[in-house]
Amino acid sequence: MIFDLDMIKAVYAKYPERIAAARKLLNKPLTLSEKILYAHLWDGEAQEVFTRGKSYVDFAPDRVAMQDATAQMALLQFMQAGKPTAAVPSTVHADHLIQARIGADKDLQEAINKNNEVFNFLSSVSSKYGIGFWKPGAGIIHQVVLENYAFPGGMMIGTDSHTVNAGGLGMVAIGVGGADAVDVMAGMAWELKFPKLIGVKLTGKLSGWTAPKDIILKVAGILTVKGGTGSIVEYFGEGAKSLSCTGKGTICNMGAEIGATTSTFGYDDSMRRYLTATGRKEVVELADQIADHLTGDDEVYAHPEKYFDQVIEINLDELEPHINGPFTPDLATPVSKMKEVLKGKDWPKDVEWGLIGSCTNSSYEDISRAASIAKQAIDKGLKPKAEFGINPGSEQVRFTIARDGFIEIFEDLGAMVFTNACGPCIGQWDRAGASEEKKNTIVHSFNRNFSKRADGNPNTHAFVTSPEMVAAIAISGKLDFNPITDTLINDKGEAVKFDDPTGFELPPKGFDVEDPGYQAPAQDGSGIEVKVNPDSSRLQLLDPFAPWNGQNITGAKLLIKAFGKCTTDHISMAGPWLRYRGHLDNISNNLLIGAVNAFGGATNEVVNQLTGEKMEVPASARAYKAANVPSIVVGDHNYGEGSSREHAAMEPRHLGVRAVIVKSFARIHETNLKKQGMLGLTFVNEADYDKVLEDDTFNFIDLEHFAPEKNLTLEAVHADGSKDLIPLAHTYNQAQIDWFIAGSALNLIKTQAASN
Repeated sequence: MIFDLDMIKAVYAKYPERIAAARKLLNKPLTLSEKILYAHLWDGEAQEVFTRGKSYVDFAPDRVAMQDATAQMALLQFMQAGKPTAAVPSTVHADHLIQARIGADKDLQEAINKNNEVFNFLSSVSSKYGIGFWKPGAGIIHQVVLENYAFPGGMMIGTDSHTVNAGGLGMVAIGVGGADAVDVMAGMAWELKFPKLIGVKLTGKLSGWTAPKDIILKVAGILTVKGGTGSIVEYFGEGAKSLSCTGKGTICNMGAEIGATTSTFGYDDSMRRYLTATGRKEVVELADQIADHLTGDDEVYAHPEKYFDQVIEINLDELEPHINGPFTPDLATPVSKMKEVLKGKDWPKDVEWGLIGSCTNSSYEDISRAASIAKQAIDKGLKPKAEFGINPGSEQVRFTIARDGFIEIFEDLGAMVFTNACGPCIGQWDRAGASEEKKNTIVHSFNRNFSKRADGNPNTHAFVTSPEMVAAIAISGKLDFNPITDTLINDKGEAVKFDDPTGFELPPKGFDVEDPGYQAPAQDGSGIEVKVNPDSSRLQLLDPFAPWNGQNITGAKLLIKAFGKCTTDHISMAGPWLRYRGHLDNISNNLLIGAVNAFGGATNEVVNQLTGEKMEVPASARAYKAANVPSIVVGDHNYGEGSSREHAAMEPRHLGVRAVIVKSFARIHETNLKKQGMLGLTFVNEADYDKVLEDDTFNFIDLEHFAPEKNLTLEAVHADGSKDLIPLAHTYNQAQIDWFIAGSALNLIKTQAASN
């Protein structure tokens, strides 16, 4: 079954004229990223040259994808938009609400039992509004999208930061908050600041133990977790062409960890092979007709320094396998250097778990290469020193690897095969003993390794590496094991060494599946009634946020001044809190409970300035709200890095926070704050962060003159009566200021829908 073939035909039909218009206007060779962006302008053919990193541009994405945790809030908002059906092809994927505990079948059934209310809501609301629904167990959203929906040269948005995975099939695919998805599903333009461009030239070819994962682990080490912010990363060169399509997906997927808007590759033979293998030969035939438009111009790739804002070159012949971590995905260590690095660290050397899968590395190729190492261990008489967990990426992948014997290999080694779902990667892991918070080390093929991310234990040192390296290290039980050079002692007392991993780009006997888990929407959803129980603890219909009253915000108190890394996991934790993603008031009880308070260094403990009492952060926020006292949040660099979850913006809005003021924002979170009618501001002088004191009172003295490219001024009144005037920068354009005035972007959509 090919989804949306007519839509793809329509997109490709517009390409020649739109690329020609852009080429004439820009008068230069074009990158792939520019071609896709200019081919998807809301107003049609390009009429002006946009400035990278500055111009706000309206785009027309081809499709929308949502995972179950974020889809709840997105669809609750869409229900208010007054539209009878989604304006573009859209899907919901039930993959986040399934906890890994004892194995696939029992875990899946338990998830269905616990989350039946939510799954029924998502199923019915999808059916009503013409949205495809992928049922629990069907697979991880990004793997399912790659297998069924992604196409070269397309543009999609998704309510998950790893939507960027579809760049492996040559898309510009971008993670957004639910309010952005609502815009597109409501038939409106989607706004994005025109990205800067980072080019990564790949030469040589991977071999031996080095995998596509090592490319992005290397890039993360170069660019850091914020080096890609506001940029598209475009990979090219002979080394790029030598990679498999799913390998490209792995690289693009983890581009979210460098803050990139997205990453992409030009259309090539690996994409043709993958599209054909996944039953989309017709897409190949269409793409081949405009193939020159689906990759960057030759001149761009011959002289990249002229056309990209930054260029990185990596020789794959020389690239080593990497292990990144702990606690941050950009701390990159070549495997050969780990012994040396460990000498100066107190990281636990013994590895307790090896986890293979997630949206980043759960393809047939990934599993086959890891299975080759597992098979060697069995054949060579080695027993794993660490426990094993496997998360297949989709039911199609699971069915095929079971047919081809790979699951049996892992099970013979004692591995636990979890449901086709996110599982431990997003904290949905009921790990035995995690509550004891013992210091330990795990290795996984996921993308993120923030503190508490996988199992809730702040002392779990998580390291990111390739699936085959996870297998080898887990079998050895040692973090500093280097399978390229080191030996292990088998059950006969012999020293044995692993051979290089082997695998298959695509299944030799083709993909197969009995039930992929797809539910098509109703032909006519007008008669479907979507019910939400008013007494539900899981779902809650939304009340609109109040519009701005047009006056300066005065008398505000500090809710928390966050110190250091403050990701969306710190602002709105996942794990057990996922159950409340459809209930704004209940999930607001996790607001900023993971953030480190700059005053005292504790988490989830602040001083409420109305009472002088120490309180949990959400309780203090509710106390301010009840007293009709506005509050603000202050943060450090790259505030809101990580997930696209808009709950991290909706929760403070719901609990009365009026402004978030930081040294710098992660892109998606800044946009989410704007969409919800919040003030997302940055210190003009970063040192002014230090002027904010715990017991200050804050006044915005010129908010009445809020305008694009005009700084605002915050008056910080200290307890001794002295004052500091702190200049604050912002990136709001007039349309975004209108969101603030209206109380939220959704409020404007409703007003516009009512007037049509």
